[in-house]
Amino acid sequence: MKRRLISCIAIILTICIAGCQPKTEEQTSTAGRMVDLSFQKLADEFIIVYFAHSPATAVALGFHEYDGKSENYSKEAIENYLNQLKSYEQKISAVDSSQLSPRNYTDQQMLLSNIRSDIFRMEDQKIYTQNPMTYAGAVDLNIYIKRNFAPIENRIKSIISIEKDIPAIFTAARANLEDSLAKPFVQLAITIAKGSADFLAKDMMIALKDIKNDSLMAELNQTNKKAIAELNDFASWLEKEKLPKSHNHYALGKEKYQKMLWANEGVTLPAEKILEIGLAELKKEQEVFNRAAKIINPNKKPIDVYLDMEKEHPKADSLIPEARKRVESIRQFVIDHKICTMPSDVRVKIEETPPYARSTSTASMDTPGPFEERATEAYYYITPVDNTWTAKQKEDWLQTFNFYTGDVVSIHEAYPGHYTQFLHLNASPVSKVAKIFGSYAFVEGWAHYTEKMMLDQGFGNNGDSITAAKFRMAQAGDALLRLCRLCVSIKTHTQGMTVDEGTKFLMDNWYQGDKPSRLEALRGTYDPGYLYYTLGKLQILKLRDDYQKQEGNNFSLMKFNDLVLDNGMPSIYLLRQLVLKDKSKWGEVL
Repeated sequence: MKRRLISCIAIILTICIAGCQPKTEEQTSTAGRMVDLSFQKLADEFIIVYFAHSPATAVALGFHEYDGKSENYSKEAIENYLNQLKSYEQKISAVDSSQLSPRNYTDQQMLLSNIRSDIFRMEDQKIYTQNPMTYAGAVDLNIYIKRNFAPIENRIKSIISIEKDIPAIFTAARANLEDSLAKPFVQLAITIAKGSADFLAKDMMIALKDIKNDSLMAELNQTNKKAIAELNDFASWLEKEKLPKSHNHYALGKEKYQKMLWANEGVTLPAEKILEIGLAELKKEQEVFNRAAKIINPNKKPIDVYLDMEKEHPKADSLIPEARKRVESIRQFVIDHKICTMPSDVRVKIEETPPYARSTSTASMDTPGPFEERATEAYYYITPVDNTWTAKQKEDWLQTFNFYTGDVVSIHEAYPGHYTQFLHLNASPVSKVAKIFGSYAFVEGWAHYTEKMMLDQGFGNNGDSITAAKFRMAQAGDALLRLCRLCVSIKTHTQGMTVDEGTKFLMDNWYQGDKPSRLEALRGTYDPGYLYYTLGKLQILKLRDDYQKQEGNNFSLMKFNDLVLDNGMPSIYLLRQLVLKDKSKWGEVL
């Protein structure tokens, strides 16, 4: 199944346990309340620093006082932010966690996690000096078009303001980037910069073509032309100056990779042990895939059975209506089978992907930030067939939306996946900190966990063994991709696996062709954290087993799932502390 490209993962955090544990609410003393107030003041201060550094994140969350502002990429600004991170790490670490309320203790750990993650990205991954994608992807104006959080004229003014900052961004890029850079990073940065220029020249202007304010549009046209030129010039500079001198030394190495696991998710389990577990799970999932294929057609190879299954798909003109019907059915299954609480009756809106976003997306979830007050609609976007395509291109596209894989994707994106996560986060009484900062492994691990969990609860099984097997094959196929990501990530960054070797590993174990496999292998060079889809899923399954043993006859799936969803977006390492009573089990990962 082709998947939407992930342009930015803004919500990666990590969990590190402090030496002391918090008191219960009943034990919180007057002195403790003073410590709480002191910590909350620090938290509020840090959030201001964080948003000043990354105003685009603030806008996405719903803080529109940051509209039209850009990140400062100058060397001085970057050094200043790094110093601020280290200062706040010291200040927040110095707060006596034993005196904090449980909620503030959790927030303390989440803030420290975010800070340490940012420090790792700056000092170890060197995103500002060794990764040109940092700058090529800096110009993202989608939110000002796709979300109606302010009058369109105001949003256009914000676009103009940001476009005026673009020359400074690329001046900083040329000053900050090292002479020789990793080849995959340079190649992808060139693609991103050209794609951004193309978006500004075509899709953005098409989306704004009906605006009647002539003077405002004239100003936009002027800044837009300069922005497009800057992006194309940057791409040309990378091609001429950086690509010829590029290298293939992109691996983090064992020490830094282990530090990443700790910094991002509080995981201290050795990477080689995680790889061992991943390879074993890969074999198990392949057996699931093959068993399902044998039920469907024992006379064909599993991959041929899978390809036959893909031919069962909606027609082009019924793609969106069919998705609406099936998503509603999935939602009802969640309710009827008591999978988790549905905090709101407000449905996700299922629409065609806007034209300006179709080049990078097949299916995607677009939820508003938890602090958004106006543009509160959530959209599940599905990219339709393009009428200009050939008959084969149309058929290939529709096959990615076959009934079985399409439903598994809808489970992941909508019910009870990301959209349900969003509903619970909005309804949860957790703090501002808990709604701003989140764990990569938790967010994607939960959505991936729901795919297997729903089928285990009977989704797709109405007594027809062949239909049930097709759903299981689709679910296993998606799981194989995520397991391959885990293995390729670790092998690439700790064992010297090349992109070509990663591509072959994916082709051999995910059963897809060269092009999608190569794109996945390339992603592993710059996003080593894409192992967290599987790692998060496995951690949640482990937590569920431990929680079920703890609760005994009082256990229910709904109770567990609601508990997981109602605590913000913490790493599973911290979530274990919130859910499990036995402290000796808090440090267990898998």
